[in-house]
Amino acid sequence: MTTALLVAALVIVGLILLNAFFSAAETALTGASRARMATLEREGDRLAARVNKLNENRERMIGAVLLGANLVQVAASAISSSIFTGLYGDLAPLVTTIVLTPLLLIFGEVGPKTYAITSADKIARFVSLPVQWMVRILAPIVGAVQWIVNNGLKLFGVRVDETIDVLTAARAEIAGAVEMHAEEGGVEAETRHRLLGALDLSELTVADVMIHRKSIKMIDVDLPPREIIAQAMASSHTRLPLYKDEHENIVGILHARDLFRAIAEHGRDGFDVREIMREPRFTPMTTSAEDQLADFLRRREHFALVVDEYGLLMGLVTLEDILEEIVGDIKDEHDIMVQGVRPQPDGSVNVDGAVPIRDLNRAMNWDLPDEEAVTIAGLVIHEAQAIPEPGQRFAFHGYRFQVLRRQRNQLTALRIEREETLEEMGD
Repeated sequence: MTTALLVAALVIVGLILLNAFFSAAETALTGASRARMATLEREGDRLAARVNKLNENRERMIGAVLLGANLVQVAASAISSSIFTGLYGDLAPLVTTIVLTPLLLIFGEVGPKTYAITSADKIARFVSLPVQWMVRILAPIVGAVQWIVNNGLKLFGVRVDETIDVLTAARAEIAGAVEMHAEEGGVEAETRHRLLGALDLSELTVADVMIHRKSIKMIDVDLPPREIIAQAMASSHTRLPLYKDEHENIVGILHARDLFRAIAEHGRDGFDVREIMREPRFTPMTTSAEDQLADFLRRREHFALVVDEYGLLMGLVTLEDILEEIVGDIKDEHDIMVQGVRPQPDGSVNVDGAVPIRDLNRAMNWDLPDEEAVTIAGLVIHEAQAIPEPGQRFAFHGYRFQVLRRQRNQLTALRIEREETLEEMGD
């Protein structure tokens, strides 16, 4: 009898150890760094390749591991119950629960999972081979369980979406990692802006980054050559749209290099601007910034005019405008240093109404929302549901806004204060 009890006890210990293996395997395989595993696989690591293979069908892998863990727990419970029945009779179920629960919880669940969390990559590679064999052996049972679960959920009106946007999920994971490390101080603010800016390009349209049509510097194509030269020289831009009769009618693009070449060959009065102008390129305002960047790189161009669904001119977008969403404001010797954001000694910021929300957030490390409006003025009008008068004040999204100037229906200047700053000054 004593030998039988000893054997049963050893079997229970073995089952608890198996449960520990399953717990550690599940935690490690789901928590292993996919980027690290992908790098190791490219370097020829077969264990990392096996981990990646298992994670390609994570639902089946987890199903096999959970099935093994449940079989072990049920077996351990049954054997323990039979042992305690001979010793305690009717109290066997209670004694089994009291004894087995802490053993499984500490040594079969919490301990292994805690260790697996701290060494996920190493343990995932170690357990990948046995788990792979488990997945193969238990595949029919796991497949049947998945079918029952999916169809059972359908009875309650729940449908499992099997279509996952892998690209979106990957971007969200990378963005989350960047934000986490930035909060912990592992990533500097400028680096954070660059990384998140690159990830956000797919969510931005050219309408979010374009120069509005009222700010575009244009030249009348019918002007005399000397006047065209004067306006081109007065501009800080190397590419200028040419219009005929009205600003909406863009007929070409004048490049400073082409203009200088024409002056060198024909003199200031001897060239025809129509012969040197380039064909304008148009892009819909709904085009994503990512797609527009790819188009610029493919065509080796830097400039496109933005139109709405009716073909009306809305603005222009350049390669620099898109790159600035990643690297921040790009300045050269011709740029005007004042960009419409002027911090004040009292902690407030005076902002031109046309300043994009994203630029202000980047300059001040703020988090004003930019989903409903592109500019600061647009955000205030959206929240106020009206066009405010000078002097009016508003508070939303953790900031306070005061309208300083308004021209007709446009808010041209505002003062913005962060409520946290005001509270700190009050303290």
